[in-house]
Amino acid sequence: MTEPRSAGLRWGILATGGIAHAFARDLRASGLDLIAVGSRSQASADAFAAEFDIPRAYGSYEQLVADPDVDIVYVSTPHPAHVDNATLALESGTHVLVEKPFTLNAAEAAGIRDLAAAKGLLAMEAMWTRYLPHMVRIREIIASGVLGDVRGVMADHTQKISDDPRHRLNAIELGGGALLDLGIYPVSFTWDVLGAPATVQASARFTETGVDAEVATVFTYPGGQIATTFSSSVAAGPNTATVLGTEARIDIDGVWYSPTSFRVVAPDGAVLESYASDVASRGMQYQAFAAERLVAEGDHGGDILPIDQTVAIMGTLDEIRRQIGLVYPGGR
Repeated sequence: MTEPRSAGLRWGILATGGIAHAFARDLRASGLDLIAVGSRSQASADAFAAEFDIPRAYGSYEQLVADPDVDIVYVSTPHPAHVDNATLALESGTHVLVEKPFTLNAAEAAGIRDLAAAKGLLAMEAMWTRYLPHMVRIREIIASGVLGDVRGVMADHTQKISDDPRHRLNAIELGGGALLDLGIYPVSFTWDVLGAPATVQASARFTETGVDAEVATVFTYPGGQIATTFSSSVAAGPNTATVLGTEARIDIDGVWYSPTSFRVVAPDGAVLESYASDVASRGMQYQAFAAERLVAEGDHGGDILPIDQTVAIMGTLDEIRRQIGLVYPGGR
């Protein structure tokens, strides 16, 4: 697959954890201009810069966003820090791509959206799945009407990660739990296909550290459609998804939220279309290409995942958290 060309933005990466490594690898492999990295320690920044041949390494986030040559920053810190880190970058006049979940709650997300609008900058959620080629094709198929009346969506995101209470996903103070790390993928997918739910029902099971280990949701919609999601950090499932229509369905193979294959299947079992991804990487570069395009076009609201939808999705997650009783430190 031919990837779009870079619009020439100069990227900085804020924080040096695992997801930052994945993003840097895909940026480097795709020829984007990665010029700086910032960490809370100079040693960490230096090591990251050496690994990815980044010319500028800063021992603080403040130094990173103060660099006048950095046009856009990828915020990859743990969830509770997103609002402060994104605010820091925006206040410096720098566009931001913020790792999902965008923030811990809708109020924080709205604050970032409003600040970006006031500054004339892009603030975009790094829900990279939305931008993958197979997801682009799935939206085209749904829009074509070949599925008939879309009646439902089913998706899981289930992994056996770690039962170590010190692991980030098990730490309540780091915004841990299945919902915000894993559940956000199928929840965002249901929004992508069906839009805003009319009703939300949620159930969960918690760990001894106070985070949600498993979350199930049922959404209903004004047209009577139903979406179901299940997420788990303690058990590995199929990680598949289905979009169900009256005339056909789309079966997305595991891992559905990464570059993968799918089929459009008629009610009699006939396969109307098969799609096989040829993306060799994780595919995080596609969201970066989209961010560069939006900046070039001056469309700071976004299109594939508009910032208003990001805020609204955080509102859905807030309601799920309210129903299951998940509260982060400080009442967030």
